[in-house]
Amino acid sequence: MITSPIWLPATLFAGAVQAWRTALQKRVSQSLSVNAAGLVRYLYGLPFALMMLGVYQWAIFPGTFPALGRLFLLFCLAGGLAQIIATNLLLMAFGHRNFVVGTAYSKTEAVQGAILSFLLLGERLSLLSWIGIGCGVTGVMILSTGGKRMGPLDFLRALGQPAAICGVASGFFFALTAIGIRRATQEVVTPDHIRAALIVLCCTITLQTVMQGVWLFWREREQVTRVFMTWRSSGQVGLLASLGSACWFTGFATAPVALVRIVGQVEVIFTLVFSHFYLRERMRGSEAMGLILIAAGVVLALAGSLG
Repeated sequence: MITSPIWLPATLFAGAVQAWRTALQKRVSQSLSVNAAGLVRYLYGLPFALMMLGVYQWAIFPGTFPALGRLFLLFCLAGGLAQIIATNLLLMAFGHRNFVVGTAYSKTEAVQGAILSFLLLGERLSLLSWIGIGCGVTGVMILSTGGKRMGPLDFLRALGQPAAICGVASGFFFALTAIGIRRATQEVVTPDHIRAALIVLCCTITLQTVMQGVWLFWREREQVTRVFMTWRSSGQVGLLASLGSACWFTGFATAPVALVRIVGQVEVIFTLVFSHFYLRERMRGSEAMGLILIAAGVVLALAGSLG
């Protein structure tokens, strides 16, 4: 059920910001371990998240701080942990293939999210939206195979490669993240969806900073110093992560998880742009075909939601 039209611009902006943040985070990960690179988005993003909530809560739309349901912390914790796992898996996928392909595998999250949100939340999509999912996933698979001609057996073998396993698993945990965050926003007693999203964002990032920080200090203590040494680039990652997450969370608070994630596939388009102009990775003709299918999938899904 869509409760506010703000979900669409929020989702589109989130896709653009996340592509930019992921490109920066990939560069940061070249000098940090997987866990350390994952920590920077939470550690450096927390001050910006708190700032956004403070400005919104006490300056832009001042009001009484809303009550929180008894399951609020549980859903924030579940969503935050799932996001940590998903982010680490995505960074591991980058280690096996290039930036675009690593992200493309994780975009199977759209169909995984549609199935999980139906099973766990009872959310339903129109036939046109499901066709849109099919187009989007086909486009993602074209990107993930690099345009190679593959038979069914070849495709199944490709799915057994480390990049595919990490990417698809990343998509699964990102889908669980979205479901956890949506339920957390429903535990905030307020009709203001942006306020609810920002409260969930601050709580979730705080928990993520503690969880990943403690793990890093325990298992990779030498990486802690490096996290702070990269403060210039890591600070940019944190800012973009907070902005993107605030928009994603607003989308989850106001529209079905599956629909937000389907439209959020525009991130792949932004990703290709960043990979070509920022990371200097080459663009293939097959990637253009994949992007067209992804764009068509987004349009069909959006049309299905309005029908």
